[in-house]
Amino acid sequence: MVVVFLGTPQFAVPTLEAMVAHGHDVRRVYTQPDRPRGRGQELAFSPVKECAVRLGLTVAQPERVRRPEAIAELASLGAAAMVVVGYGQILPQAVIDLAPKGIVNVHASLLPKYRGAAPIQWALANGESVTGVTTMRINAGLDTGDMLLKAETPIGGDEDAAGLSVRLAAMGAELLIETLRRIEAGTLEPIPQDDAEATLAPILTKEDGRIEWTRNATETRNRLRGFQPWPGAYTTFRGAGLKVLSASVAEDAGLRPGQLRMEKRRLLAGCGEGTTLELLEVQPDGRKRTSGESFANGARLSDNELLGT
Repeated sequence: MVVVFLGTPQFAVPTLEAMVAHGHDVRRVYTQPDRPRGRGQELAFSPVKECAVRLGLTVAQPERVRRPEAIAELASLGAAAMVVVGYGQILPQAVIDLAPKGIVNVHASLLPKYRGAAPIQWALANGESVTGVTTMRINAGLDTGDMLLKAETPIGGDEDAAGLSVRLAAMGAELLIETLRRIEAGTLEPIPQDDAEATLAPILTKEDGRIEWTRNATETRNRLRGFQPWPGAYTTFRGAGLKVLSASVAEDAGLRPGQLRMEKRRLLAGCGEGTTLELLEVQPDGRKRTSGESFANGARLSDNELLGT
């Protein structure tokens, strides 16, 4: 099938690779413009552009795909369908109308749950035990189009957003190939979403990573898992920043929220509802990551020290 691909992040790369491997004619790859990155602020390709260049595909990077010249270029490509995976721009109706077989989106949740920009992160942060991927038809709403196919998977108890993203990206690629096969065969029946069952997964902000020690330990750990690698989970200690990189739920140690204690070589932090978190690995501002025990030994904790103050 003649297709156009629109995507930007690493999550989209396996889908683009699978489309080429299965013989689809990817006429053009649309991705976000090169952006400054790193300390030197040098322009860097998106992961999708790097993949497209490696595969010998033509790349387009309009600042706004809704501009008339970009829409005219898309129309000239003669694509039967378009595939969108984390492109990063909202497609106007004028673009949606271009593809005779529709625009297919690979979304990293079991729709209608977790519509929005960060479905993987919020599924973990909210303690879900199962997630998956959905292919859907793009419409003018936010992830509200008709569903095509779904695949689900359990979430590992120690899995974080970075690791889960890799798994779902591979699942999404397989599901997209099967979706295109059934579209070509005319055997796919779109299923409308039930808006009453919808939940949202808004774009993350830096503030989402701030640890509120009044939350219980399980909630706090789930948010830590969900917000990796960004914005992470962070707090303050003695007025300076402290990242919590790894933690586990511990037995209740009788600590008030945010209170620290060393107990049997374990660094414990009190959380809400009488629960306790063991801080396995932390990173103070401007220093290397270290174990909770090493951090506590170096800090020489005194009684009643609190995090987050």
